[in-house]
Amino acid sequence: MFNDKQTQVLAYELDSSRIKSRSKGNISLSYLEGFDIIETANKIFGYGNWDYTISKLEQVSQEVNQNQNNIICYKAVVNIVVHDIQHAKHVSREDVGFGSGIAKTLADAHESGAKEAVTDAIKRTLRSFGNQFGNSLYDKSRQQQSSSQQMQQQPMQIAQQQYQQQIQNNTPQDYSSLYSIGLTVMEQGQNLVVVGDDIFSKKDSIKACGFFWSSEKKVWFKPLEQQNAA
Repeated sequence: MFNDKQTQVLAYELDSSRIKSRSKGNISLSYLEGFDIIETANKIFGYGNWDYTISKLEQVSQEVNQNQNNIICYKAVVNIVVHDIQHAKHVSREDVGFGSGIAKTLADAHESGAKEAVTDAIKRTLRSFGNQFGNSLYDKSRQQQSSSQQMQQQPMQIAQQQYQQQIQNNTPQDYSSLYSIGLTVMEQGQNLVVVGDDIFSKKDSIKACGFFWSSEKKVWFKPLEQQNAA
């Protein structure tokens, strides 16, 4: 169903810079934004190779809060179909989402609630394709740890951004030969990895930059300590 490149990208660990957080009561919840999920689907599956239909969209409740705002809740059921490149095969998934619209006017509350429900259903449906769509974020044990990790994530993300900038500036090692053939070098855990199109046909250029092939993870990698020593 999926080609080697798609399988490889779907197996990557989730980039922590994509993860957002919000508070719900005394709990800090991690999530991916709707536009991020759709962009990721376009990149992995390809424009025109996936689509969704709204199987059901219905209002489930309506009330007015103490501030005289209308609160309207919706439920949406979304079906997503992903095709292979030739559109000869496809896989279909379906899930449910909920959304709440809070506004002074009924029209605005209806609009917000319906949109949020559909977006939530899309996110929940796509998560069945793995961590690139935030499946790991639904792990309750991870949610419990997120509060203690939140203070550590910010400096880690800043350091990662600075390190990526170093790579783009070709320091401490020059990867311009890889960028020029459409490949990208990115940090993943304790390694640098190479991603891009036709990665196997470009293996000589990748090996020339000191990367090694991992048959277990199906990725070209280089330990960070080796990079720092270069």
